[in-house]
Amino acid sequence: QVQVTETGGSVVQVGKSLRLSCTASGPASTIRAMGWFRQGPGKENEREWVAAIVFGGGPFYADSMRDRFTISRETENTVVLQMSDLRPEDTAIYYCAAATRTWGNVDVGTADDYDSWGRGTQVTVSS
Repeated sequence: QVQVTETGGSVVQVGKSLRLSCTASGPASTIRAMGWFRQGPGKENEREWVAAIVFGGGPFYADSMRDRFTISRETENTVVLQMSDLRPEDTAIYYCAAATRTWGNVDVGTADDYDSWGRGTQVTVSS
């Protein structure tokens, strides 16, 4: 089974940029999409979709994220989330996930469609 690991979380000031990286173990051929979700403070059990990239397809963004966040596939197994103009409300644990199931379509904005999750990386934006 594919395992994913996130890196790059940090404490940053308002308006700054931050780059998160997610690396998946195992063959990239088994991965259909990789996505980023976030869970803000006090929002346990609520993971907000941020962005995703379909392998062999394009990037997708939540409407509120597309102006400041960019997702890209840096290597065969690594996806990067570049975040700019960070705001206090961006403070959250950011999770990376991979979708590997072989049947049906993958709704990249739906957490249940991903089957491998990382442990998360903390991003704190201070004012």
